[in-house]
Amino acid sequence: MGGLTTHVLDTAHGKPADGIPVTLHRVGTKRELLVSAVTNSDGRTDTPLLGDNSQVPGTYELTFLVADYFRQNGAISDSAFLDEITLRFTISDNTHYHVPLLVSPWSYSTYRGS
Repeated sequence: MGGLTTHVLDTAHGKPADGIPVTLHRVGTKRELLVSAVTNSDGRTDTPLLGDNSQVPGTYELTFLVADYFRQNGAISDSAFLDEITLRFTISDNTHYHVPLLVSPWSYSTYRGS
């Protein structure tokens, strides 16, 4: 059971981060945009970023546009420290990949979730 999902948690406010634009690219000899989405009220995209049929081994980039989210939520001024966060990772098999982003205006972390 393959697929790729993500989840964005706002650690500064202790809640899911809604309204964050997310893009997924496959990276090889060229960088190919696969999907664009926006996180919902649960901090997730409404559908998986990759399904069983579209997941192939390779290198991928998830990019999260976080600056506007934190500006709109009053956490930062116009001079944000974090603007775009790009995570580059490798999919090596057809199992489920979940890539959460824990983010504040000043830092972030990620891991391969379940």
